[in-house]
Amino acid sequence: MMIDPEDNQASLRRRWGVPLGVGAGVAALSVAAVAVFSGVGDAQPVLASPAGNPTGAAASPSADTSHGSTSGGTGKASPATPDTFTVTSGKTTPIDAATVTKILSSCLGSDASRYHAVIGVRTPVASQDWDGVVVAVDSAGQYVQCESKGDKGNSPDSPPTFINNRLWGTGRTIAYFDSLGAPVGKKQFLMLGAGHHASNVAKITISYGDDPKQYPAVMAGGAFVYAAALSPGASGLDPNHAGPNPYVHAFDASGKEIYNQKQDPQFAG
Repeated sequence: MMIDPEDNQASLRRRWGVPLGVGAGVAALSVAAVAVFSGVGDAQPVLASPAGNPTGAAASPSADTSHGSTSGGTGKASPATPDTFTVTSGKTTPIDAATVTKILSSCLGSDASRYHAVIGVRTPVASQDWDGVVVAVDSAGQYVQCESKGDKGNSPDSPPTFINNRLWGTGRTIAYFDSLGAPVGKKQFLMLGAGHHASNVAKITISYGDDPKQYPAVMAGGAFVYAAALSPGASGLDPNHAGPNPYVHAFDASGKEIYNQKQDPQFAG
């Protein structure tokens, strides 16, 4: 268990490849953000729209609290503390190509040249140690996830490719990478997650806790990333848990939901 230096009263959890508070894993801590690139092997960043969302054929719009979708069914989920958080922003902004190169270099060292960034964005808000994330892939299809602060990057995984095939949801539609969370001051909380998806997935959204509203994830190069800023309820930031559980939803090209993490037996309580 690690304590974020911003708030030494906050007890934080990072679940390997699992939403915060769901399933089993090794406890730790992190938070992040991301910018979007047009695909594997393409080093040109996707441009941001005036609203701050990435645009381009290879990347889905970043999540924004002004838009959301819902789908039927809640399924069973593992017990969690009451959800008293409100999503205040899901907006991400692209990291420029030169900065992404520096992030990967400091994160991967001499191996950085083997990887092509597919997603790289800044989160809606930044913690003391994290403000973004870059997901990259090599010619063998092995992904890495590097959290960033400015132009510096790091990975909690050793080796960074440890995220690959570590945890697939039932049906092997969604593979989970690292899920991250950290307080931002005493009144906000930042959540970030990433993963890989099967080729039949055309859209991924994220819901939080018991709220059925869904927010679009950033997608490119077979990977996805989500980031959200949350504010606690009137009782303030609870030091005993790391916010509501994020749940992944996947849809095919027709718009049919083909995976709902809330209904995945692997994550049922």
